Amino acid sequence: MHSNSLDLFKVLLNSGIVVKIVLSLLLASSVFSWAIILKKRKMFATFEENNNRFFEMYNTAENLKEVMLQCDGLPFSPYKALFTSGYAELIKIREAYLGQHKSGLAFHFQNFGMGILERGLKKGVNETNEQLGGMLSTLASIGSVAPFIGLFGTVWGIIDAFSGLAGGGGSIDAVAPGIAEALVATAVGLASAIPAVWFYNYFNNKSEKINSDMETFGQDFLNVIERSIVE
Repeated sequence: MHSNSLDLFKVLLNSGIVVKIVLSLLLASSVFSWAIILKKRKMFATFEENNNRFFEMYNTAENLKEVMLQCDGLPFSPYKALFTSGYAELIKIREAYLGQHKSGLAFHFQNFGMGILERGLKKGVNETNEQLGGMLSTLASIGSVAPFIGLFGTVWGIIDAFSGLAGGGGSIDAVAPGIAEALVATAVGLASAIPAVWFYNYFNNKSEKINSDMETFGQDFLNVIERSIVE
């Protein structure tokens, strides 16, 4: 029984150069995708923790100026990026009307709306999304390309195995190792692609959740500005 079984390690060691190159590419892509996955998981966990720290400070601060002063001591977070971008535009508006109008902010927003603040908040959203989306396209590429690389190795290995059989004097036992190494290429391709695709979708869902939270925070920020003007 054991004498007829295939030693996969020996089969791969004796595989053709093309199949070896395919397997090397798939192994490298798998290692690279897992490096991206672990890095992104850590980044999302850090963002969530930093968001909570900022939001706690934001809720306990007496005014927006105090929030801005305390921002310097906090690490990057989506909420911080949103707030600092919006607050910077608020200061620019205030300085533009300095000495010209008694209630510059109220005058500006009554006549021009909140568009400039909304664009400032959008800048913070874009800054965050650049970090959220970093390397995700690479993960998607690995997930979509790896199965085809594995399939190419499979097809090449099967062609190589049966070309020897077609020469005469061969048997199914002779081509079995070649077919085995070919099918291993497909298995390795799938093993590289499945985690990449799964985590790509997982990180996209996390990004959408963060964007939804940022939209809610941005609306709350605008509400605070409007209430401060009314008061």
